[in-house]
Amino acid sequence: MLQKSLPALAVVLAGCAAMTQGDYRDRAVQMMKADFNERGQAKLDRLDQDETQAQCSRKPADGALDKEVAAHIEKTNLDRVRYPADGKLLGDWRAGEKIAQSGVGKQFNDNPKAPAGGNCYACHELSPQELSYGTMGPSLRNFGKTRGTSEAVQKYVYAKIYNAEAFTACTNMPRFGYKGILTEEQIRDVTALLLDPQSPVNR
Repeated sequence: MLQKSLPALAVVLAGCAAMTQGDYRDRAVQMMKADFNERGQAKLDRLDQDETQAQCSRKPADGALDKEVAAHIEKTNLDRVRYPADGKLLGDWRAGEKIAQSGVGKQFNDNPKAPAGGNCYACHELSPQELSYGTMGPSLRNFGKTRGTSEAVQKYVYAKIYNAEAFTACTNMPRFGYKGILTEEQIRDVTALLLDPQSPVNR
């Protein structure tokens, strides 16, 4: 019985050996699209990678990204940043604090008519009042206090929230503006949370 199955096994193994990493990725996406169903805000298009995501998926296992590839990713995404037409980059830090606290949005059971949150505390420490926060991202305490609130700093913070890939290729930080997670006004509010001297981040 075993001897009869060996030729068939050899054919299967040969087929697997001939598959490239891209083949495996394509097959995995096909399987997910076949098994997952759209529900509420959870759409299947989130399984489709754009150029940046595809390049980051091809990153070596050791995480070392080619410098030219990284530079291309950052330039491409910096070009995608859209600043407010009126030039105003700072909103209401109080609203920004609510956005930072909220993890609502883009999940199947979220109300599509309600604004999404940033869930910033899942990855960052922002204020000394917080007892629980994530450590995947750097601490942002005293962010504005140490960097100031110049126009250049405001533009950097707004752009970083809008599209983090513009500054750190293959970052784990979501592209909140580019991917339509947060609105222009919400990004202004979170920018104010980080920079306003009265914000708990800077007190």
